[in-house]
Amino acid sequence: MKLTSIGADVSNNDVSCSQSMINNIEKAIPKLLDIGANKAALTNITGDDLVISAFVPDDKLETINKAIVEILRENGEDIGDIAGISETPDGAGEGISYAEAKINQDRYPDAIILAFDTYGGEPFVKNVVKSSIDAATGMENITDIGGGVNGTVKIPGVGYVSDETDDPVVVATIENIESVGVVAGAMVGAALGNKNVYLVKRGTPSHVIPGSVIMSVSAYMNGNVMDLAVPLSQRMRILG
Repeated sequence: MKLTSIGADVSNNDVSCSQSMINNIEKAIPKLLDIGANKAALTNITGDDLVISAFVPDDKLETINKAIVEILRENGEDIGDIAGISETPDGAGEGISYAEAKINQDRYPDAIILAFDTYGGEPFVKNVVKSSIDAATGMENITDIGGGVNGTVKIPGVGYVSDETDDPVVVATIENIESVGVVAGAMVGAALGNKNVYLVKRGTPSHVIPGSVIMSVSAYMNGNVMDLAVPLSQRMRILG
């Protein structure tokens, strides 16, 4: 089984996602369960970017990915990142973001999902994402890590997008519930160590000075979505 996460800017502005669009997408997500996803949800809302994530059997990955893109296309306010998808690598443009990670079959499917939003395509977001991936790599109780910005990407069942994609998604699948906070804390802390990076609550508009990157972090645990931004920020406070 795998976790698949697809992020896209399909908003009609560069700052936020409207509540009506969010509602329409959430209403459409049960279609994914009808065609074979084990669990599916709108996991991250970061500035003007949305991420739909699903736990899927390996043989349903292409079908579910294609259906996620159709949900974004049909319920988005703007074609946005969908326009960057190409059937060939040569035609790939700035498109949707993709992350995929393996899940051990004998465990509840738990995962951490980080989503990043840039206002003006700030290129240093690649370094931010690499920091979060490097922080998680080699940690205990991680099954797999996926996503980021790695050149032109082939998304199974969908097509190709280029490394111009500037609102990446990173996922890590977790084998022990007590490790969720440890891994998420490491990934978020490493990302925040970069310049002009801000952690935001799920659904927060991009109210930062341009030249910045915002990020959200969700725990996706057996189909339940939890926003980890508030509890992590509270744990990171200096007590005195």
